[in-house]
Amino acid sequence: MPKRLRLTRRPNIAMSEDGYRRLRRLAEEAGLDEGEFLSFVFEHWGSVINEEKFIARIRLFNSELEERKR
Repeated sequence: MPKRLRLTRRPNIAMSEDGYRRLRRLAEEAGLDEGEFLSFVFEHWGSVINEEKFIARIRLFNSELEERKR
C-alpha cells in the first residue's frame, strides 16, 4: 500500500521569478501543485537528476551568485 502524501512542512523560501515560473510550469505539466512537485523531486532526487551535471551547474550558479544579487 503506498504511503499517504502528507505535506506537513511549509518552508518559507525565496526564489527568483524565473525559478518560480519554471516550478509552476513543471508542476502544472505533472498535474501537481508546487508543494507536491517539490516533494516528488526531493523524495526521488537520485533518480531525477544527473549528479555530474548538477554539480557542474551548481558550481556555475555559485560563481555567478554575487553578481546576480546586485
